[in-house]
Amino acid sequence: MRELIDVANFGSTDADTDDLLEQAFQGHEAYIEAVAHRKPLVVGRKGSGKTAIFRKIIRMRQHDVFAYGHTFTDYPWHHHNLQGMVGVPEEQRFAHSWRYLILMTLAKILLNQDSSQPWNEEALEELGKVERFVVDSYGTRDPDVTQLFTPGKRLRIKPHLRLAGIVEAGVDLESVPVGDLPKIFQEVNNSIADAIAACLNPAHSYYVCFDELDKGFDPNDARYSQMLVGLLLAANSLNNSFRQANRRTSIVLCLRDDIYRTLQFEDKNKLTENFMSLIEWDGPRTRWTLRSLLERRFAVALQTEELVVPWENVFDEAHEMPGRQSKYKHILDRTFRRPRDAIKFANEVLVAYKAHGGTVDGKFENRDIITARTPYSEYLLNELADEIFKHVPEYRDYIDILRSLEALQFTREEFDQACMRRSDLLGGATALSVLRQLFEFSLVGYQKTGGVGGGSEYIWRYIDPTVRLDEAATSFRIHAGLMEALGLKKFRRGDAPLEPADV
Repeated sequence: MRELIDVANFGSTDADTDDLLEQAFQGHEAYIEAVAHRKPLVVGRKGSGKTAIFRKIIRMRQHDVFAYGHTFTDYPWHHHNLQGMVGVPEEQRFAHSWRYLILMTLAKILLNQDSSQPWNEEALEELGKVERFVVDSYGTRDPDVTQLFTPGKRLRIKPHLRLAGIVEAGVDLESVPVGDLPKIFQEVNNSIADAIAACLNPAHSYYVCFDELDKGFDPNDARYSQMLVGLLLAANSLNNSFRQANRRTSIVLCLRDDIYRTLQFEDKNKLTENFMSLIEWDGPRTRWTLRSLLERRFAVALQTEELVVPWENVFDEAHEMPGRQSKYKHILDRTFRRPRDAIKFANEVLVAYKAHGGTVDGKFENRDIITARTPYSEYLLNELADEIFKHVPEYRDYIDILRSLEALQFTREEFDQACMRRSDLLGGATALSVLRQLFEFSLVGYQKTGGVGGGSEYIWRYIDPTVRLDEAATSFRIHAGLMEALGLKKFRRGDAPLEPADV
């Protein structure tokens, strides 16, 4: 077993470059529900673990499990953009093009990965039709699915596929330009979907997964929103049809919660209630904690034979933090309860620990955590910038208003006065609208008094995404993780210290 002084890090904040992900992965409820074909829509805040779940699913390698992952850092969106259908409701404009992409991805799996194919006589006939269509249209049984809509492609629909609907006159079904595909999408998709459903082996599991859907997202770009809605509708339609056909096949979508909230379409609530998993940590609706996540990473980093190394073996909890907080609570309060934040904080604590050469008992001490807070706070502020700027272009000005408050805790009156002093930063916005935006992204929380148990508590959007700002609230608090980056004090001018548990 290694000593802490010899550990390089506890992993990366980016799942794509996290060397510890495979060994330290936790089976979060969202992952379990997706793999079990129950809830294929995985929604969470940036850094909450969506990409980790995506990576874990697409890397599954078993004789009866097949997965393909779509990421869109290099996907030709401009080609897909040309596949929008006219004369249909806006939310349906891209549903058929996504459906076609998904079906072609499943065809790729069946033709090139699933050695059980054809698994029965019907599959033999239907898979033959699919193969002839794919080969005659794309020149190979293993096409590049990112090039399905490339201009210049010509698809050979007949004699391979049976179209039940009435095809628009003038379309040569033996040589269909990709540009004409929207005219016959529905008929083509229905024919391919029937064939694919017959070929899917009911004893196997199949997954087509999508991640990085936030790349290029602009809340003011209606067309991009239409494309995301189209994907949600296409995935839900296919998931329902596969479920009815008793096929263990799921289209898994990993989507940021702030983006999902902006999308509007029919039956969204039904999809949310029945098929969405929200990735949460350290909350009443989940048994998973960031502590347990880090304990698995400690075991991998320290090269032990155990699955976990207990928190108390790494952090000296015998000595409380100032304010009589445990070290775990102190760190948790400075995160947005995301794996990314916890890993970053632990790595900064490790850097601080190694800088002074470690300790006699080989555990992290209070001074290591206090030293780690400054670089961690700068990281958190930068992370928020990445998440907020597309929704709130003026966020830097709003952060300057928070900085001018000089303390973590403030009253509504103090905030209004700060906005008046810095009216040049408002750009015509009101103090209330600015406060609402800051609460929306959890830079601030408000104090709620009373309740069943009495006392008071601070309400944060990152803990409960369903809450809204109480516009009558009078006491507010800036997120503790931003204290060092914004140069804030623990105490408000002229006030007694904050409650010990919160500093």
